[in-house]
Amino acid sequence: MTFFTIVLRSLTRRPVRTGLTLVGISIGIAAVVTLVGMAWGYEKGVANQLDAVGTDVVVSNMSGGLMPKVFNESLKAKVATLPRVVDATSILMQMLSVEDAPIMMISGREWGGFAWQKMSLLEGRMPKNAAEKAVVLGTLAAEVLKKKVGDTVQIEVEELPVVGIVDGHALMENGTIFLSLKVMQEVTGNDGKINFVNIRAIPNTSKAQINQLCRDIHGIFPEGRAMVSTEVVGTSQGFRVIRAISWSTSLLAIIVGVLGVMNTMLMTVFERTHEIGILLAVGWRRRRIVAMVLCESALLGLLGGLVGVGLGVLGLVTLGASPGVRGFIEPDLNPQLMLISIAISVVVGVISGLYPAWRSSRLTPSVALQS
Repeated sequence: MTFFTIVLRSLTRRPVRTGLTLVGISIGIAAVVTLVGMAWGYEKGVANQLDAVGTDVVVSNMSGGLMPKVFNESLKAKVATLPRVVDATSILMQMLSVEDAPIMMISGREWGGFAWQKMSLLEGRMPKNAAEKAVVLGTLAAEVLKKKVGDTVQIEVEELPVVGIVDGHALMENGTIFLSLKVMQEVTGNDGKINFVNIRAIPNTSKAQINQLCRDIHGIFPEGRAMVSTEVVGTSQGFRVIRAISWSTSLLAIIVGVLGVMNTMLMTVFERTHEIGILLAVGWRRRRIVAMVLCESALLGLLGGLVGVGLGVLGLVTLGASPGVRGFIEPDLNPQLMLISIAISVVVGVISGLYPAWRSSRLTPSVALQS
């Protein structure tokens, strides 16, 4: 009987207990894949959205939430006069419940600004002017709301006609409802207020010049933040909170898995005291006994990780297709995250087996054989 045969036989001896232990580990790993995958997906969606619009610098008044606090729209005129700024546009963006959709992204954009320019009109038309009370839907928003050109959409207390369907060239853009800034301000009761100024810099502007532009904006708007678009996700407090919540919630589930593996391995050691005594009596060294127990716990971790990753991917796909998320978050099926999750699972298995392995190594052949 080989070393690995003994390891496998130990795990298959109590299939129900082994199965329940795998369930505990896999739930923790599935939580990591699902929650972190959703967080990474949201971050990726925001980055793609900014890239699709063509933004170099984002000015906002971050409050720690996902949507910044509003501020006076007069800031845009001040920012537009700064060196290296070729264009600037005002945006008021909110997440609201719209009809049967629990949450939708609604973007009021300054009429004529560059934030409208990269959209590809698929059906209908764009609003005629800044005052027209009408909306344009991204392709996914139209699908989620089950709307077509000529239908109406209720935003807050206003019924607004759908005049066009557009391709925004990014998932979050396609999941958004667009209207003019002026109409958005009226509908949401934010007259004269915005929460973003998107800036385009002169082509070939260096990173040092962009950073200087951000400092100049901070001098004009000290309570706000000016961020390079490629760094918005990494530096935003709201995104840091999301990451912290997803990892901390996953950690709690992993701790449950650790306790489950430790309990299983301790029970295995107690039940196999006599067998361990025989192995010691026939010449097995204590470090080999330790290696056997650690291999068993590591194998439990690996199997639990593989199952957990599968469940996590299923959870991501399911959540990504749900009405509350579709068109708003693009689940990130990142191979790196899956490998990290499996590695975490194996490490959890090894850590869980340390104490049982130490216990087994302390047994003496004479005492073990008498049990």
